[in-house]
Amino acid sequence: DYALLRGGSGNTDPNNGLVYKTLFEAQLDAVFAAIDAIGFNDVKIVVSETGWPSKGAENEVGATTENAADYNGNLVRRVLTGGGTPLRPNEPLNVYLFALFNENLKTGATSENNYGLFYPNEQKVYDIPLTVEGLSKTNNVSHVVAAPPVSGGGGEVSPGSNGQTWCVANEQVGDEKLQEGLDYACGEGGADCRPIQTGATCYDPSTLVAHASYAFNSYYQKNSRASGTCDFGGAAYVVTQPP
Repeated sequence: DYALLRGGSGNTDPNNGLVYKTLFEAQLDAVFAAIDAIGFNDVKIVVSETGWPSKGAENEVGATTENAADYNGNLVRRVLTGGGTPLRPNEPLNVYLFALFNENLKTGATSENNYGLFYPNEQKVYDIPLTVEGLSKTNNVSHVVAAPPVSGGGGEVSPGSNGQTWCVANEQVGDEKLQEGLDYACGEGGADCRPIQTGATCYDPSTLVAHASYAFNSYYQKNSRASGTCDFGGAAYVVTQPP
């Protein structure tokens, strides 16, 4: 989950106290920390290649279509809607996916031939959204139609026509996770949950999903839509249209 950007409790850096939900962010901030240490904190970082193979040899157990769709789909969502890294929250992510096509003539491990979004015959290996509009149509990144691939500059795409995003509950995670997220948001998280109390203006519809969405979004907006504030262990996701 940590490697595939699926979210979760994350890991806390013992030196600065920042919480890292993904290996991708940790790797980026390791580079930022290193160049800061030698006095080059104004250097911009571009991720020139990142991806996941959809097929591998018998001993390459992580190389599956599901994992590749999860990694690249979650990465696109993260770049287009998630802001910067914990160490550089206002620094847009600029990421190039590897790769557009499977390289069927490439030598080496089986996985090396299978990093592409498309087969050499131009058929899709799997479907993921590559635009903000595509993200707004689904919360299941592995099962939507892909837009024409683009390379780089993703961090500069504004999430939504007015730059606004919202946080909503992911009912697919089940009631237990939703309730845990709701309890945190309304408790320690400090979300304004008064409108979803019995008889209040947003009590109806009285469902766990509706109440969790309200609480998650309150927490998300309260924290200025910062990276990692719409997660709740995978119980929430960002949308670009008003829910």
